[in-house]
Amino acid sequence: MIAPDERRSLKPPPKPWRARVRGVWEPLVSISAIIVLWQLAISLLGAPGFLLPTPLGVLERMQKDAGLLLFHSASTTFVTLGAFGVSVVFGLAAAVAISQSRTVERFVLPLMVFSQVVPKIAVAPILIIALGFSAKAHIIVAFLVCFFPILISTVIGIKSVDAELIDLTRQLRAGRLQTLGMVVLPHALPHIFSGLKVAITLAIVGAIVAEWVGSDRGLGYLLLVANGNFDITLVFAVLVVLTLLGVVLFLLLDLAERLLLPWHVSRRIGLQQPMQ
Repeated sequence: MIAPDERRSLKPPPKPWRARVRGVWEPLVSISAIIVLWQLAISLLGAPGFLLPTPLGVLERMQKDAGLLLFHSASTTFVTLGAFGVSVVFGLAAAVAISQSRTVERFVLPLMVFSQVVPKIAVAPILIIALGFSAKAHIIVAFLVCFFPILISTVIGIKSVDAELIDLTRQLRAGRLQTLGMVVLPHALPHIFSGLKVAITLAIVGAIVAEWVGSDRGLGYLLLVANGNFDITLVFAVLVVLTLLGVVLFLLLDLAERLLLPWHVSRRIGLQQPMQ
């Protein structure tokens, strides 16, 4: 006779399409619940529209100012992707150098940590004054905000590779670059993608900070203008657009992770059989 625990262990894993559907409708339910609670709170509290607009009012404002929001979104997206791209190149290169040399780690890593301790809102005006009110200055400010997660995650991922696997490649007479490119970095990809996902959200924050300090375009600039005019509906509309931008960029990275690391993602979304 099969015990209940053993019977549960013999059940096949849920079908992939069911897990994907569940992964779509569950967030939609959460978002819908937030919108309903938002509407109920306004109705119960009787808050005036100029202090707390309704979800419908925000959607109507987004439709009315769609062209304006699209124009400023393009500028913020450009800065975000530019900073993220520079962060990927610099973060991966610095992480490889740090992980491969203790001397580099002792000299460089403290500087990287120091760069994160300094408040970016204090450094941003200096950089923008020195570099001018240009996209390049904004990209550098956003880069300072978002590169550190990529650096640290990559260093941890490289150092987490099984030492026996590295010894095996050396016994097979693989060179240092071959070992790094064919063994170490592929095995570190789960950690790298974790850093990338954090970095892409921070890149948006860095772009907004740069646009606050000095810019005549971008969602950060539009948010500042809306606050100055006490246009709360436009403020909420900009926040919704920023949220959607962050979600889309995050999902694109998640899609890339699914394509490159299906075995890792399948574990994370629970497509495997339950542990005994």
